[in-house]
Amino acid sequence: MSKVEIRTDDAPAPPARFSQGVRKGNILQVAGQVAFDAATGSVVGTTVAEQTRQTFSNVEAVLKAGGASLADVVMLRVFLTDVSHFAEMNGVWDSVFAGVEAPPARTTVYVGLPAGLLVEIDALAVLD
Repeated sequence: MSKVEIRTDDAPAPPARFSQGVRKGNILQVAGQVAFDAATGSVVGTTVAEQTRQTFSNVEAVLKAGGASLADVVMLRVFLTDVSHFAEMNGVWDSVFAGVEAPPARTTVYVGLPAGLLVEIDALAVLD
């Protein structure tokens, strides 16, 4: 079973030599996505809610390119720069997964990110 790189112009290009996503068999790992606009390379939004929405859009674009959707995600990791952003990020999370019967598991950690970025999210999907 070979490993396949997943790339799409609908998500930002990685800033270093790594894949936006990798699929092996029915497993798809999406690399950490942030709130960059794929077309302009600019950060979208100044609030954690705005950035979380854009970040989810980028995650979804890579999932789609790999033949998956948010419904296939079993685990997400959310990286926040400030503990005070937790509730605001959760509000967006709840709206994103409102229609999903079994939302994915999640880990949230607090990290340093490049200037202007407030959130990063990666995803692990398993396809039927």
